Amino acid sequence: MRSVLAYAPRPGALQAASPSAAVAYLGSFVVVAFIYSNPLVLVAIGAGLVIAGLIAGARGALRAAFWIGLGLALTIVSVNALLVDRGETVLARLGDWPLLGQVDVTLETIVAGAVGALLAVVTVIAGAIYSSCVDPDRVLRALRPIAGRSALTATLISRLFPVAIADAGRLREAARLRGPGAAEVSLAALSRRLLAGSFDRAVDVAATLELRGYGLGAPPARRRRQPSRYDRRFYLAAAVVLLAGIAARLVGGNGFHAYPRIEFTLAPVTLALCGVIVVSGLAPLRRRPRRARRAKPALAAALEAPRV
Repeated sequence: MRSVLAYAPRPGALQAASPSAAVAYLGSFVVVAFIYSNPLVLVAIGAGLVIAGLIAGARGALRAAFWIGLGLALTIVSVNALLVDRGETVLARLGDWPLLGQVDVTLETIVAGAVGALLAVVTVIAGAIYSSCVDPDRVLRALRPIAGRSALTATLISRLFPVAIADAGRLREAARLRGPGAAEVSLAALSRRLLAGSFDRAVDVAATLELRGYGLGAPPARRRRQPSRYDRRFYLAAAVVLLAGIAARLVGGNGFHAYPRIEFTLAPVTLALCGVIVVSGLAPLRRRPRRARRAKPALAAALEAPRV
């Protein structure tokens, strides 16, 4: 059972690009999301990432990111509505709670929590696309000359996180197949078994790395990899998203404040920024080579030519 968040080789532009170009492209969306609180801009960033993920073939990863982000979003909105007492529009007075005091739910806290939830969802989507489309082995090779141990740790995390998700799915399936007469397996029991299995796998991975000499500090093999022809495209898209986001922010393109009262201004520069971000999601499009389109007429002409 393979997790949809695990890296799978696909014939796509994002997969063929170098890790630095892919990280710069996906990271530009996340950086712009963190400097804006305007929900329209956050929705545009999410739309651009979804378009990029669909073009790159990461449909399963996007589906998983949606459910993960939905649970995280509900948690953020609920916690912010209960713990934050700012805002002028009171929707409900829930009385005096232990440790929390007087709890008043306001419209401003719900909207602010929704904005934070959108930011979390955008980050989860970008991470899911990265996990599904960027080869962790290439990331390790790229970062090994700079920080070998950190690169190895990050690569192991990106490899083992989808494995842990797949293990959780297998445990849930095994619990359902025990039959109607068996006792129901609680979430705590499943979590303990998953954690115990993760510890066992970590010990096995550590022993394997030690046997392969990763702790000796041997000089890395110098092997240059030719840059991909798609790198320039992703670097350019990342630069456009970042520069457009920063420029629009400096001229007042945010136009949103949740406290003390909700203020939302739809400026033309904000709409232009949203358009640039959504269009930048088309960067992973891969055009068919012209030689393949011309090969068929040439072959047909050769077959139709009279024999001498």
